[in-house]
Amino acid sequence: MSIKGKKWTILLIAILLLAIDQAIKFYVKLSFAYGQGFEMFGTSRWAQILFIENNGMAFGMQLGGVAGKILLSTLRLVLIGILIWYINRMINRGKAPWGVVIGFTMVLVGAVGNMIDSAFYGLIFSESTYNTVATMVPFGHGYAPFMQGKVVDMFYFPMIHGTWPGWVPWVGGEPFEFFRPIFNFADSCITCGVIYMILFQYRYFARKEGDKKLG
Repeated sequence: MSIKGKKWTILLIAILLLAIDQAIKFYVKLSFAYGQGFEMFGTSRWAQILFIENNGMAFGMQLGGVAGKILLSTLRLVLIGILIWYINRMINRGKAPWGVVIGFTMVLVGAVGNMIDSAFYGLIFSESTYNTVATMVPFGHGYAPFMQGKVVDMFYFPMIHGTWPGWVPWVGGEPFEFFRPIFNFADSCITCGVIYMILFQYRYFARKEGDKKLG
């Protein structure tokens, strides 16, 4: 495949994954009040769609306040720029395995997907509450200014419930749940892209490190 063909392929993959991410988020945001959802497989409580929003990073981690949101958005933009540059560089040089390019593209899609939420959702949606479902509003009349929107999360897999043993420091006797974080499709793209490269493309990175040492 030519360099131009590879770039078009990567662009189409990125657009497809980003469209899936945004379609899921729009559906959840416009269908459920905050904290509502459904069991994904009928009566399987371990796999749920549960609508929440967060002000920060993947899996609900966050930086506090308006300043934290601005800092996080800035870091996202820097990361997105670096990833676009690096993916383009890998394709132009033609030395990176296709799987590595795909892996970095998935990470890029995850970053862009959550960036769209924080940048624009506050401008186009009304506020979601425990009692009301959000609606789309005229641009600029939403619940938050530019770059101050919340990231929509929905995938919840509380597969294991229990209690920490009493001898465990700090949490002994407290309830235990796995997997507690609620995440979205963009988070999944980041996680799957990183795990895939670690498990199946580590030889490429090891070879690059070896080349640096020889050089």
